[in-house]
Amino acid sequence: MNGDGHLDDEITGKAYDARLVRRLLRYLRPQGSRIVAAVVLLLVVSVMDLAGPLITKVAIDRYIRPVVHVTESTGAQSSSSLEAALPPITKEKAIHGLGLMVLLFVGISLASGVLRFWETFITNLAGQYIIYDLRKEIFHKFQILSIPYFDRNPVGRLMTRITSDVQALYELFTQGVVAIVGDVVTLVGIMVIMLVLNWKLALATFVVLPLVVWATFLFKMRVRDSFREIRQRVAQLSAFLQERVVGMKVVKLFNREKLSQQDFGAIGSRLLEANLRSVRYFAVFFPGIELLSSIALAMILWVGGGLILRDAMTLGALVAFIQYAERFYRPIRDLAEKYNILQQAMASSERIFRVLDETVSVPMPTKPAALPGAPSGIEFRHVTFSYNYDINVLTDVTFRITEGERVAIVGATGAGKTTLMNLLIRFYDIQHGQILLDGVDIRELDPAVLRQQVGLVPQDVFLFAGTIEENLKLGVPDASSEKVIAAAKQVYVDPFIRRLPQGYQEPVMERGATLSAGERQLISFARALLFNPRILVLDEATSSVDTHTESLIQKALWKLLEGRTSLIIAHRLSTIQRADRILVFHHGRLREEGTHEELLARKGLYHMLYQLQYQHAA
Repeated sequence: MNGDGHLDDEITGKAYDARLVRRLLRYLRPQGSRIVAAVVLLLVVSVMDLAGPLITKVAIDRYIRPVVHVTESTGAQSSSSLEAALPPITKEKAIHGLGLMVLLFVGISLASGVLRFWETFITNLAGQYIIYDLRKEIFHKFQILSIPYFDRNPVGRLMTRITSDVQALYELFTQGVVAIVGDVVTLVGIMVIMLVLNWKLALATFVVLPLVVWATFLFKMRVRDSFREIRQRVAQLSAFLQERVVGMKVVKLFNREKLSQQDFGAIGSRLLEANLRSVRYFAVFFPGIELLSSIALAMILWVGGGLILRDAMTLGALVAFIQYAERFYRPIRDLAEKYNILQQAMASSERIFRVLDETVSVPMPTKPAALPGAPSGIEFRHVTFSYNYDINVLTDVTFRITEGERVAIVGATGAGKTTLMNLLIRFYDIQHGQILLDGVDIRELDPAVLRQQVGLVPQDVFLFAGTIEENLKLGVPDASSEKVIAAAKQVYVDPFIRRLPQGYQEPVMERGATLSAGERQLISFARALLFNPRILVLDEATSSVDTHTESLIQKALWKLLEGRTSLIIAHRLSTIQRADRILVFHHGRLREEGTHEELLARKGLYHMLYQLQYQHAA
């Protein structure tokens, strides 16, 4: 599904998708030198690890078995013509040679450990840079995506893209791509050496290989379905948890704690079952591989022992075979795990690329127009807009606001008032008509330039984690403390801020949770005023302010609105009576316009709204 749906977490993913791999290579290229170095180091380490059993073979056949024969009773013959063919060796030379083999073995092990450290370090270093670049690109995409995209996609789902999905790609780069090369080289190297040592014994060892392949394939299929179910259950659990934590006040208000606990337990139980199913598959697969490797080892002992007795193989070669057989099944187990890493990474990369490929519904113009030097105001021309292309929220809306005019917009809930603000700021694009700023269609303007002209005080104020001062300086980060304080004083929020323990440096919790709705709204007033926009939009800006505070704000507000193009949305009609003009909306259409007195005299919709509010107040 695309961004409109919520089935992205159900993407199973192939273990290898050439299309996705080609796109992922773009992120590997900047780290190409590191990746190549890591692969080379891993190849060297894999080859060095293959030397251990060969050293063991030489130590036994060259320096241990010959000494045993020399020390046997006089007249005894060698039990193997292969061993008898070796040149005689004294005990002193055998000890010296054995010591050299031990030093060689230890030296190779130390060198392998050092090289493996650098391979691991370089691989993880490259992986960290890759996911750093990828996370920046995803966040940049979030920044340029239009508001409709965020309306369609839950926050938790988007957070997953930049956290767990990117982490899955990190595991691919660090534990998948490079490690698979090492496992394949190890497997091929062991098979070649075993065939060279004794092809008959090698073939006997490979008899169980078809069973290993079949078991691995079966495990791969079972665990793929299990992991897909786990991802779905985790997504459900995360969504449920986020919703309940955000709505904890409502949960407590309606005494839903016990029912929420039961719902959480049910979702958690389904996740537990999915995880246990996965655990059972692993519990069967790995002991199964161990059993098959034990059968192979038994065949090596049986066939190899017979070859030794028939004087067709040395004891050292048999010991080396046993060691290689034990190492042979280790990369097979690793490759089974790498399959899951690859599959998860492919699914995650597909979800990530869906975000990166998402079309911006409010695009930047190819050649942005410039605003004329002489401001002329705002104009809506036959504007029609729908959020879902089904029901129009605004229909054929036409009006003009001259520069410096203060216009109020009223209407019942759902009349389209807030939508007007969203369209003016170009959070959404209209389907029909035009919205002009100074005679220029806002779709021809750079959105950043457009939004520099407009200051918005929304009904639902959002404050970021930080300090009070940082939130006030959101639009003008280089503003001086004097200007910040001056703006706060103009909307009477300065006394409240100074009563806080740290004043303007008081920390603000997430979304301003420690502040009341009225306090957040006052801070939003000061933030908009400090921004000093040419156009000021107030969307129910005093809805969460008590009557006393509202009366204080009104004194400063109308003074600040003088000479500034202003749009004021308010349910309290008493707050807009001094507006130059009032626009009355009903069911998405502009029904009436005029001054407060003119509209009352018409005894139309505005008069009805005024009477209803007056009677309610009375």
